[in-house]
Amino acid sequence: MTDTLPGRRLALYAAPALPLALPVLPVAALLPAHYADTLGLGLDRVALALGAARLLDLLADPVIGALSDRSGRRKPWIALGGALAGLGLLMLFSPPQPVGALHLFGWSLLLYVGWSLAQIPYQAWGAELATGYDARARVSGAREGVGVLGLILAGAVPAAAAALGGDLADGLRALAWITLAVGAVALSGLLWGVPETRRDDPTPTGHTTAIHPSAIHPPEMAVMLRAALTNGPFRRLLAAWMLNGLATGVPATLFPFFVGSVLMAGDGAKGVFLLLYFLSAVAAVPLWLRLTARLDKHRVWSLAMLMACAAFAPVPWLGPGDGWAFAIVCVVTGAALGADLALPAAMQADVVDYTRWRDGGPARAGWLFALWTMASKLALALSVAVALPLLSALGFDPGAGATGPSAAVAVIYAGVPTVAKLIAVALVWRHPLTRRRHAAIRHRLDRRSTIR
Repeated sequence: MTDTLPGRRLALYAAPALPLALPVLPVAALLPAHYADTLGLGLDRVALALGAARLLDLLADPVIGALSDRSGRRKPWIALGGALAGLGLLMLFSPPQPVGALHLFGWSLLLYVGWSLAQIPYQAWGAELATGYDARARVSGAREGVGVLGLILAGAVPAAAAALGGDLADGLRALAWITLAVGAVALSGLLWGVPETRRDDPTPTGHTTAIHPSAIHPPEMAVMLRAALTNGPFRRLLAAWMLNGLATGVPATLFPFFVGSVLMAGDGAKGVFLLLYFLSAVAAVPLWLRLTARLDKHRVWSLAMLMACAAFAPVPWLGPGDGWAFAIVCVVTGAALGADLALPAAMQADVVDYTRWRDGGPARAGWLFALWTMASKLALALSVAVALPLLSALGFDPGAGATGPSAAVAVIYAGVPTVAKLIAVALVWRHPLTRRRHAAIRHRLDRRSTIR
């Protein structure tokens, strides 16, 4: 392993993040309505099929992480996951006629599990490509920044299809084929252009606390889970990550209601706001990385979250005609998202080192990033479970305009994220894995490897 990653190798590693991100928003935002309305399955059957697939995918995450660690390889899992996810995406976006709920469930499950098979080892590999405190932030920043470009492109493809006279089905089919083509090129570059990291840290003789990742049956996985949850830095970071995911997911869920019912703006404005948000995130990543050269990563992330809280503060007072003010909110919160993309995953990679040093056994990056991925998925699910029932309980009516119960949209849109981010800041402000302590841990790990 090296402390830095050459630019060409970094680009090859980051490139697959684009096709991995391409289907995320369309599958979450467009696919349910397409199957329920256009294809005539109905909301109940669509919700049941997608919910069951999501649940099984969530349960598969820790198994995927443990298997990836057990094998000692990352590339085969990424290749297999990419192939399965590509097939699932193509079948979902080009369904037969008539289509049934079983088709939606089966191919959604294949897409979700395939995506996890690729994503979890992909993130774990990123933690192994570089060992330096700042170098890891550079790796995660490049990967997640490219992923945001994938999210932007995902919105552009259906829009382009519509501009050319096609319908939503045409846009989804085009997106599937573009994802397959880009994914084939990007994954080929990764698999053939980036050497796989050697990971061979056997448990020292006589050590009784380390849990080897080859143990993946339920009792041993329970022990591994207990070890992770008694790991102070991991537990603190995971809780902050999940809270920050909630703080991101609630505004995402309420965004169409806020823009339409509070700002009284149309679909064109929604596209502009989203573009500002994501472009600001990509543009801000290098700035946050530069700041981490002066401050510890956890402090920089905390400052970014506090900046987002400040940007949310005026949102409850916005109304019709305040699109310009909301555009500023989108730019500032989008810039804060850049820190969310670059820094927490790099901090998690440092936690992998700490865990390896503490337990005295092999690194378990796949297992820890599987729990990380589970927390992300749970945060998004919780966002919907919190935001929509709150709106309903407050009597929100999308057609009521910006008065009365519709004001609740603005309060929830800004209030829940602010509270969640403030708690997350409290959790990570004194995060123990500082630059100095991580350097000491790396020194001990390198000495242990040399002695062995």
